[in-house]
Amino acid sequence: MPQSLAKLHIHLVFSTKDRQLMIDDAIRAPLHGYMAGILDQLGCCAVLINSVGDHVHVLFDLSRERSISDVTRNLKTGASKWIKTQGPAYRGFAWQAGYGAFAVSVSNIPEVRAYIENQQEHHRTRSFQDEFRLFLRRHNIEFDEQYVWD
Repeated sequence: MPQSLAKLHIHLVFSTKDRQLMIDDAIRAPLHGYMAGILDQLGCCAVLINSVGDHVHVLFDLSRERSISDVTRNLKTGASKWIKTQGPAYRGFAWQAGYGAFAVSVSNIPEVRAYIENQQEHHRTRSFQDEFRLFLRRHNIEFDEQYVWD
């Protein structure tokens, strides 16, 4: 086949270092826009980005020329540098070292979008750690609790 074609939808999740509540209303919307711009520069299309105080959910289309680790590294590095310029309260900002990336089928995009849109609501009763454990179990990813959190 002379042409390479791909459409890979990824649900990316990562938290602030030590799950510190650093993503507040003052930077939330601009952060999402900045992250969407980074994805665009990488040839990836941001479908939806949302966050709560200690973590971010990103639904995007992965470029066929990029790896998930490459996109995630660029996204976290660029967003971290930007956040640190937003005022003295953010100068010590950092992301956790790891991340979770989950494939999303076309038929599940509406469900994942709704889930990401409603972050504030369901985090009133569920912590990031509980949410992340649920994702890992739902996607049959084996994990050792001592290595998931930094």
